[in-house]
Amino acid sequence: MEKNLGKKTSMGLDENVAGALCYVLGFITGIIFFVMEKDSKFVKFHAVQSIATFLPLMILGWIISSLFWTFTMMWLVGILSTLLFVIELVLWIILILKAYQGEMYKLPIVGDIAEKQAQQ
Repeated sequence: MEKNLGKKTSMGLDENVAGALCYVLGFITGIIFFVMEKDSKFVKFHAVQSIATFLPLMILGWIISSLFWTFTMMWLVGILSTLLFVIELVLWIILILKAYQGEMYKLPIVGDIAEKQAQQ
């Protein structure tokens, strides 16, 4: 697999740095880099993967936290919220590190979506 180290983006950043930055603020930086990057398929891939990973997880978190108000088993909501937080944190760290190392690390399902979108 080819590593994307030292190549520059249309924004003047190294591709691996821009790829890692796509994840720093979750889907927000994903959207920013998706809109701003014109040339790099590597950065586009990581931007789309960031959006497709962290936006649904945030929405799922909202749904789980809203159950707190309507669900009588609050302990279950607490466990689910904690589990979701741990999953998000682990994914966040792994994806930043892989992108910084120059890898197009694909998550299941969203990685395929990101790859197709980056090719367009």
